[in-house]
Amino acid sequence: MPIQKDNYTRLLHSIAYVVIIGLSVACLLPFLLIISASLTSNESIIRDGYHLIPGQFSLEGYKTVFIFPQEVLRAYAVTACATVIGTTMGLFFMTMAGYVLARKDFKYRNGCAFYIYFTTLFGGGLVPWYIMITKYLGLLDSYAVLVLPGLMTPFLIILMKNFVKSAVPEELFDSGKIDGAGDFRIYWQIVLKLSMPGIATVGLFLALYYWNDWFTSSLFINDTHKYQLQFYLYNVINSAQFIAQMGAGTGVSLATEVPTESTKMAMAIVVTGPILLLYPFVQRYFVKGLTIGAVKG
Repeated sequence: MPIQKDNYTRLLHSIAYVVIIGLSVACLLPFLLIISASLTSNESIIRDGYHLIPGQFSLEGYKTVFIFPQEVLRAYAVTACATVIGTTMGLFFMTMAGYVLARKDFKYRNGCAFYIYFTTLFGGGLVPWYIMITKYLGLLDSYAVLVLPGLMTPFLIILMKNFVKSAVPEELFDSGKIDGAGDFRIYWQIVLKLSMPGIATVGLFLALYYWNDWFTSSLFINDTHKYQLQFYLYNVINSAQFIAQMGAGTGVSLATEVPTESTKMAMAIVVTGPILLLYPFVQRYFVKGLTIGAVKG
C-alpha cells in the first residue's frame, strides 16, 4: 500500500513538473520571438514572419532606435530618475499611510480608508485632472509632474495597509509604547523591518508604473529634453511609420528603407531590459508579499 501511494505521489509530481515546464516555455516563447525579431532585418520579417532564429541577421532596428544616442540616453536618465525618486518617495508615504490605517487606536481610520477606497471607484475625469495639474499646481513642463501624480496610489495604500495588518501584530505597537518609543520610531524600527515583503511588492508595482509611464509626458511635457524613454521611443516609431506610409502613398520605395517592424521589437527590448534585470532581485519578496497580503488579519 505505501508503495502504491509513493508511485501515485511521484506521478502527480511528474505531471505537475511537466505542466509547469510547459507554462514556463509558453511564457518565455513570446519574449524569445521579440529578441529574435529585433535582430532580424525588416524585409525578412515582412516576407517570412517571426521566427525563433533570425532568418537574416541585422541590427537595423537598434540603429533606428539609437539614431540619436544622446537623446536616448537623456530619455533613459529622465525615466530612471523619475523611477528611483518616485518609487522611494512613494514607498515612504504609502508605508506611513498603511501603518496609520492599520493602527486600531487611530480614531478616523475607517473614514480615511473609505475616502481612499472611494477614489478607486469614482474619478473627476481627464479634463479636471489636467486643469488641476497645469493651472492650480503649475506643474506643466516640469520634472515634478513626472513624479508627483503617482506618489499616492489608492490601491497600493490599501495593499500596504493589509501587509502591515497581517505582518505586524498589534501587541508590538503596545510593546513599543511601553518601551518609550514614539509612533514614528515604531514605524521606522518595527513596521518597516517586518513589512519588507510588502514593501518589495509595492515598490515593484511603483517602479513598473514609473518606468512604463508615457502618458504623463504626452499630456504635460512640451520640452523634448524632458521626454520619458517610452514617450521618446513612441515618437520614434510613429515617425518611422509615417515615413513608411508616405513612401507607400507616393510610390517611392521608402517602406523597405524604414525598418518599422524590427524597430518595434528593438524598442521593446530597450524598454523592458532594465525591469527584467530588476525583477529577479525582488522576486522572493514579491511572492511572499502577495501571500501575506492575501490573508486577512
